[in-house]
Amino acid sequence: MAQPQVLFDYTGHLPECPTWHDEEKSLYWTDILENEIHRFHLPSGKHDVIQFSEEVGCFAFREKGGLIVALRSGIYLTNRTGLITQKVCDNPSNPELARFNDGGTDRDGRFYAGTFWGPMDYNGALLCRVDSDLTPHVIQHDIMGANGLAFSEDKKWMYTSDTPNGVIYRTPLNEQGEPGKREVFRRFAEGEGAPDGAAMDVEGCYWTALFDGYRIARVSQEGEILEEHRLPVRCPTMVCFGGDDMKTLFITTTRENMDAAEIAERPLSGAVFTLAVSVAGLPKLKFKEQ
Repeated sequence: MAQPQVLFDYTGHLPECPTWHDEEKSLYWTDILENEIHRFHLPSGKHDVIQFSEEVGCFAFREKGGLIVALRSGIYLTNRTGLITQKVCDNPSNPELARFNDGGTDRDGRFYAGTFWGPMDYNGALLCRVDSDLTPHVIQHDIMGANGLAFSEDKKWMYTSDTPNGVIYRTPLNEQGEPGKREVFRRFAEGEGAPDGAAMDVEGCYWTALFDGYRIARVSQEGEILEEHRLPVRCPTMVCFGGDDMKTLFITTTRENMDAAEIAERPLSGAVFTLAVSVAGLPKLKFKEQ
């Protein structure tokens, strides 16, 4: 079995939202707490950083070029260098208490972004969607930390996770992509790790980063764990597929809230890893604007 490898000499604070850009042969990701989006060009090893004025929860590439980006205050359109060109909407949560967190596009190219409820005293976060005409909609509540967004290839299911509550949900979608009633897909007990960011493969299985669990897992359509891959760090945050054959799994990790002793023991905390896997993943689609 292949072992995780470090992508390059880098450790971040809270890397998240890894996203493969096939045309550029580059991996992008955020460092939420450093207000950054990173780009690493695999053929050349060139590493670039786009700086923002607020935390960057998630983003997606746009078909028209540039990015759609969820900052703490709201969702924005930017050019390819990160210059904001248009505000789409305000953060529908209380931005003083909830920043944007996990997000991405569905199989129709609409952009989703969830929030993380900072006080963690109740389920005060939510999940919103931006349609192609830039209209925002809040589609789910009763969340403490929105994570794990992924969509089945047949467009019938949306998967999400709530990391602090240790649960993966599955939500049916109708032909227009509107969500039905959310159901529990799998719960994780204390000590198993908490489901964080995720991706889907071509066989319909769900790959999740297990925060506080030292590993990632591949979960079947029935909610059973099929594979586990251990990491040399405690807290992976998200996975995505990429590479020429879409059989490379990119894994972001964090060193948020770790003391000096843990960082000394596990110095790769905050690194980005790669893992060769046997099944291809679904590509992330670009945001489709009218």
